[in-house]
Amino acid sequence: MTDNIAAVEIPDTAAVAGASAFLRETAGPLIFHHSWRVFLLASLHARELDLQPDPELLCISAMFHDTGLSTPFSDTEQRFELDGADHARRFLLDRGFPTSAAETVWTAIALHTTPGVPSRMGPVTAAMYQGVLTDVLGWGLDRLDGDQVDEIVAAHPRGEFKKGFLQAFVDGLKDRPDTTYGTINADVLEHFVPDFRRQSMVERILDAPWPN
Repeated sequence: MTDNIAAVEIPDTAAVAGASAFLRETAGPLIFHHSWRVFLLASLHARELDLQPDPELLCISAMFHDTGLSTPFSDTEQRFELDGADHARRFLLDRGFPTSAAETVWTAIALHTTPGVPSRMGPVTAAMYQGVLTDVLGWGLDRLDGDQVDEIVAAHPRGEFKKGFLQAFVDGLKDRPDTTYGTINADVLEHFVPDFRRQSMVERILDAPWPN
């Protein structure tokens, strides 16, 4: 790991090193490199938007944001975002971070697939959301310096990211399809899993055990 990529300084802390090592051990290269790109792209967006996220907390948020896809951390069936957020919070509290820092990271991870809300939250949540949107959807890519983006991709290659990322979602969600209700995650299962049927809010209201 270099100390500086695309003019973004990599936080040189034990927690970041531990989070990166955990990610490398539990996720494949695709999620590992995606997570580092999210941190780096989020950092570039933070500068452009005049946000000032804590670099260490932003980096740890990025390291854990998709870990729930590959490693369930809860005995309760829940959204993968919550699995990753819960584990990141425990990771920080076990290392002596204040509760406020752990909650900042929890919020950034829990909301990273929720359209519209993260940009109105604190700088860590807002910045990471921008990084996720850019790496997954290309949103805001045209506002970033092309040479810096090339440097990020050279350090953390995309490979066959589109196909591999969608497959990671299918693999991570197909055995807990009910957790995708009301989220964009249902889009993936609807497209790739033949017997999946999205349930709508309209159906839930009409089927509620009330007479009217």
